[in-house]
Amino acid sequence: MSKHVAIVGAGPGGLTAGMILAHRGFRVSMFEKEGTVGGRNAEMRLGPYRFDIGPTFLMMSFLLDEMFEAAGRKSEDYLNFTSLDPMYGLMFDDFNMHLTTDPERMAAEIDRVFPGQSEGYWRFRKREAKRFQRLYPCLQRDYGSLGSFFSLDLVKALTHLSLGRPIFNVLGDYFGPEELRVCFTFQSKYLGMSPWDCPGLFAIIPFIEHAFGVYHTRGGLSEISRAMARVVEEEGGEVNLSSPVQQVIVKDGVAKGVRLEDGREVLADAVVINADFSHAMTHLFEPGVLRKYTPEALRKRDYSCSTFMLYLGLDKTYDMEHHTIVFSGDYQEYLRVITDEKGLSDDISFYVRNAAPTDPTLAPEGHSTIYVLVPVANNKGEIDWEKEEPRFRDVVLDKIVERTPMKDIRDHIREEVVISPRVWEEERSIFLGATFNLSHRIRQMLHWRPHNEFEEVGQCYLVGGGTHPGSGLPTIYESGRISANMICRRFGVPFDPPPPLAEGTLVDLKAK
Repeated sequence: MSKHVAIVGAGPGGLTAGMILAHRGFRVSMFEKEGTVGGRNAEMRLGPYRFDIGPTFLMMSFLLDEMFEAAGRKSEDYLNFTSLDPMYGLMFDDFNMHLTTDPERMAAEIDRVFPGQSEGYWRFRKREAKRFQRLYPCLQRDYGSLGSFFSLDLVKALTHLSLGRPIFNVLGDYFGPEELRVCFTFQSKYLGMSPWDCPGLFAIIPFIEHAFGVYHTRGGLSEISRAMARVVEEEGGEVNLSSPVQQVIVKDGVAKGVRLEDGREVLADAVVINADFSHAMTHLFEPGVLRKYTPEALRKRDYSCSTFMLYLGLDKTYDMEHHTIVFSGDYQEYLRVITDEKGLSDDISFYVRNAAPTDPTLAPEGHSTIYVLVPVANNKGEIDWEKEEPRFRDVVLDKIVERTPMKDIRDHIREEVVISPRVWEEERSIFLGATFNLSHRIRQMLHWRPHNEFEEVGQCYLVGGGTHPGSGLPTIYESGRISANMICRRFGVPFDPPPPLAEGTLVDLKAK
């Protein structure tokens, strides 16, 4: 009889683990509290408008390909990918810049805005390629034991960790002007961190974008979750929607299954938790079961920022890039207020996705789906979001009118949803509203991040942004593969190890 795995949550990590395990012969039962799959990678529909709730672009598409291959599939049979070029439009008070995957054009764009600085770009590509090659194997393994921590891969990567240096300083090795460094470090916000705090090893993130590009999937990034759920079901697994889990059943320190909110108990040989990590620890276990991750201990940990979101269906189109980032007048101070003071600043930076011109399936002809994300403090602060939501919504719209071509946006809003940190925590089960999970400071990474094989409960495994390797779709997919492989190892099911970085994956990155 095949072993039974119960998976709590149908987000990208749980779906990755589910389709791999189902393909390898496990009986997989997934339980998702919402009426659709995806978690933060789900779709929101407002009338005729379709939005991604969370992630809006895909990096390292080859890694997603590997996940489908591990489930005996080809991603292109399920998904339609579009490479976005330019990747972003960046808007500052006194200049705009477009980031492209074409190195010659990117160098010319840098020199257009910052004359003479393109030489640093070529050094960035060459040196960060080496960092990426060293760190990539470290993302593919678990760090549940000290033996795994002191692996040969990590020893080789140690000199590339830039310990004690934030990413902003690392980019100073390549570029002098601070605003140019911001153009290559704003990606730290993918982790919910400031470039002045984010560990320097994450310079691999802007490198990955420039080396491999960013992608849109037709229908939105949520289509990836739907495709994965389809694979799970094709392999005989169950994806149970509107089925919230009340508790993980634990006997003698071992997970034995899950209890649903409707009272049903589903016994299993292993449990995979794909819920927000700290929310799961404070809600899915009986008091006294956990010793390390108690509610008190969890609140003392360091968390990412939160986000204030606007999802706007408009009866008009605008000539804007697919992705636009608008920077505040004093970007460093804005992030300091968010991360250090846990306060609220009206001098905001914000991100806009204008996806309908790229993908006509998202809105009726002549209409737009505008997705706006504003980094804000998590709920460790004392912001009264019940009071601030309507006021801050107007602040955001005012800045959009002031800083972008959407001067008349208010006149064309036909559908609208606001998600504040309060909503993330109270309605969407995100601990402290920290949408990027536990922060990625060195002391909360690798062996010091919650382990893929959960250290407090036997036969219980973690996937998602709260475990290794961390936040972001590619690393969340990897967390699903790591945990699936550990379950296979536990029950003696053979599997092929993750492939190394393919020869030729990196383009010619020699300095000019």
